[in-house]
Amino acid sequence: MILVIETASAACSAALIEGEALIDERHEIVGRGHAERLLLLIEELLRGRRPDAILVDLGPGSFTGVRVGLAAAQGLRIGWGVPLHGFSSAALLAVQAGGREAAIAISGGHGQLFVQSFGHDPLAPRDPLRSLPPEEAARVIRAPLVLGSGAAALVAARGDGEAVDALPRAADARFLPEALCSLPPRPIYGRAPDAKPPEAKQGR
Repeated sequence: MILVIETASAACSAALIEGEALIDERHEIVGRGHAERLLLLIEELLRGRRPDAILVDLGPGSFTGVRVGLAAAQGLRIGWGVPLHGFSSAALLAVQAGGREAAIAISGGHGQLFVQSFGHDPLAPRDPLRSLPPEEAARVIRAPLVLGSGAAALVAARGDGEAVDALPRAADARFLPEALCSLPPRPIYGRAPDAKPPEAKQGR
């Protein structure tokens, strides 16, 4: 039995899965309230059950949400002594394409979009994750179906395609191939940090 944690978006989502079977789930739209809600939601979900492993969303998405999910997952991993792996929010969203070729567009900072294309049979990325302005993303992302919080912006910039406003759902992790849900538990930020360390002064 695996506990899945997803907090990289406006959703606070957790699920218990076993293979492709969904045992139980909780999925709430909390905006920025992940820190206040996540552990209570997990407690409600588990009801005394103890998972054998943990999967956590690594991003990209909300910087704070990603850190909250990872911190909770790391704490539970230590307490339970179970394995911890991660997956990307882009891959989790791609499950919702239902087997169709699709692009993922997630709203990022500074008006940019995190974008990536996915194929199916098996589900796999077609290109690297990038953070781009909508106009630039429109030139490189051509899949007709676009899912995610930034889908409408990408389709509008491109002038064609089908936009589906979607958020990742923890329960969908049961459909991820092993290669996409066995990532090291480190954040995927999708772009360089805004703050940069000061340059060392010459002569020192």
